[in-house]
This record gives sequence, C-alpha cells and structure tokens, in this order.
Amino acid sequence: MKIWIKLLLGALAGILIARFLPQDNRQIVEIMDWLEKLVLRIGRYALIPLLVFSLSIAVHKLRQDGQFWSLVFRSFLFIAGAAVFVIAAGVTAIRLFPPNQIPIHFEEELGSITLDTAANILALFPPNMFQALTGDSLYLFPVCVFAFFLGMGLSYDRNFTKPVIAFIDSLSRIFYYIVVFFSEIMGFLIIVLAAYWAVRFRNILKVEVYNEFIVLLAAFSLILCFVILPLFLYSLRPKVNPWALLYGNLGPAITAWFSGDINFTLPLMLRCGKENFGARRRSNTVTHALFNTFGRAGSAMTAAMAFILIIKSYSSLDISLTDSLFIGLRAFVISFFLAGHPGNGAYTALALICLGYGQSYEAGYLLLKPLAFYLITIGTFLDTIIASFSSFAIARLSGLQEDKSPRHFI
Repeated sequence: MKIWIKLLLGALAGILIARFLPQDNRQIVEIMDWLEKLVLRIGRYALIPLLVFSLSIAVHKLRQDGQFWSLVFRSFLFIAGAAVFVIAAGVTAIRLFPPNQIPIHFEEELGSITLDTAANILALFPPNMFQALTGDSLYLFPVCVFAFFLGMGLSYDRNFTKPVIAFIDSLSRIFYYIVVFFSEIMGFLIIVLAAYWAVRFRNILKVEVYNEFIVLLAAFSLILCFVILPLFLYSLRPKVNPWALLYGNLGPAITAWFSGDINFTLPLMLRCGKENFGARRRSNTVTHALFNTFGRAGSAMTAAMAFILIIKSYSSLDISLTDSLFIGLRAFVISFFLAGHPGNGAYTALALICLGYGQSYEAGYLLLKPLAFYLITIGTFLDTIIASFSSFAIARLSGLQEDKSPRHFI
C-alpha cells in the first residue's frame, strides 16, 4: 500500500476516534498530549544518525564533483525567493479579504518568547564536537555543522579516508532503511496525531470568532500549494508535470498537517525526495537540511497574516502600505532564525513580530493563543510543500535528478 494511503487512512481513523472522545475532559487531553509527544519522538528517532552520515557523504561527493558551493548558493536563492514571494502573497491576501475582528480579551500575562539566537550560535560549536550529536533532535543546525566538517575532512587524502568513507556510506544506507521502517508504520502513528488535532480543532470551532480566519488561511494555503506554486515548476527544463509532484508529496503533506513538526516530517521528505522525485542523495540531503534550518517561509507568512488580523482587531483603521512592508520584512528576517522551533515556528514568529512591532501590540499574540496549533499546522504544511518543490527543482537544475514514474511512487 502507498505511504500516502496509509497516512490518509490513519488520519481519517484518528478524526473518527476524536468524534467519540468525551469533550472538555482534562484527563483525556493530558493522555493525548503525552501520546503526541511519544509519537513525535518515535518519528524523529533515527533522524540525527541519518542526517549525520548522509549529509557527510553528500558534502564529500559534492566537493569531489565541484558542485557543493554552487548547490548551497542555489538553495539560498530558492529559500530567499520563496520567502519573499510567499510572505508578500499572504500579506496581500489578508489585506484584500480581511476576516472579522477578534474580541480583545487577555487572561494570561505576557510570556517571554525569544529566538535565543546568541545561545543557538554558541550551540553550533560546543566544547566537545561530539556534543553536537547529543541534543534533543529539536535544533538540528549543530548536527548539520558537524556533518559538514566531517564531510570536508573525508576529502583530506583518499588513501587514508577511503575505508572511513565506505563505513560512513554504509551507515548512511543502514539508517536510511531504519527510517524506511518508521515511515512504513507512520500510518498507525498518525492516528494519535490526527485524533488530538481533531479534538483541538473541534474546540476552536465552538468559539466561532476565529472561523473566518481559519477558512481564509486554509483556502489561501491550498490555493498556494496546489495552484500557484506548481505553476513555477512549468519553467523548469526539461518540462515536468507539477501534478505528479503534488501526488508524490501527499505523504509529507499529510504528516506535516497533523504533526505540525518539521523535524518529524523531514525523514519522510528525504525518502520521498529520493524515491518519488528521483533526487540523488547528495542533493536531496543538503537542500532539505538547508530548508529545514533556514527555509521557514510558510511559518513566517502565517505569522504575518495573523499579526495583521491582530492589528485590525485592535483598530478599525486600515493598515498602510508602509506598515505592511515592515511586517513582511520582519517576517522575512525571522523566517531564517526558526531552526530551533521545529514544532511551534509560526506561533513563535507571531510572538516575535508582536514584541518587535511595539505600539502596545506586545501582547497581541495572546489573542490567538487558542489558535496556535492551527497556525503551526498551516505554517508547517507550507514549509513542507515549499521545501519539497524547491529541493526537486534544485536537483533538476543541478543535473542530480532522474525522472520517476508516478506508478512507482511510494
């Protein structure tokens, strides 16, 4: 059975289970919250070993072919271009179709939310290089830096490094097939995530004040992912079928939607990039690692749209073009610094925009705290689609991709 069918059936089963769960039962919610944490840990279980060994081999082989820096440069062009386009489109959409205002009511004190940029930079170079591998699988950038230096070191002298290269290559393939095992059972894991998601979504719909914004975000995201972004793929040569790419990316899309965690989705994205899109390991691993770290355009766009809704809820005055540009620019900058927030990127970005905007909007993000999981859902979903499409396009433009027939997709 195709992976996406397993995931879809598991998601439908989870939603069905949620309909029969008692409403407003604190004990049930606590159990489901614990189960969600367990499932996310299982999904990320083999991610760091896979990333370390696959990225090391990828860096080594790209350097041998003289393609490493050109691939990195091309990836950053796609990351920046996608962020500019997606954030601008989101800001334009909510200005053209503004949802109803949200009643201003706070029950909680202003929290302390920060990107911890200084601490994250220090984490890139721990006192012991191997400490980069002992993290909690949330902040993966130190792991990528470790793999980069290991891959660079493999090019020192092939007479000495050839046995090590073969050993690391074997470990990369071993952990890849461990990831394959976990992706095969993800249809069962998604039941828990979908059930918990449905419970929270059902409770949000009862509030009603968020409904128009919920519909706007969902409708715009689906149009963006299934209509607008595929049109860009028509510019690729040789010509590709964007609808086949959408079909090949259904598995990661479903996983991202119900998990809201980009790290949980990354192993399946790597597998689909290889087996569905035909991207070679050296390109597939590097581009996905870069997008996981720096390419959070979807989360930033969701945050920008949410902040404009907050401003409109405070005041009925129209938002000026200058303010819109400032919000979009701040969201653009924040999108490059969300690597330490794989499971709450959109809400963290929203809080930072509020705190940085000032003018009595510092606590504005608390207005949407009940909707935080939904903002994270939309942001992660968009991040996944953008990363998958971009990774395919970069591999194709770099000559590191071969076409696959949709009937052979996993």
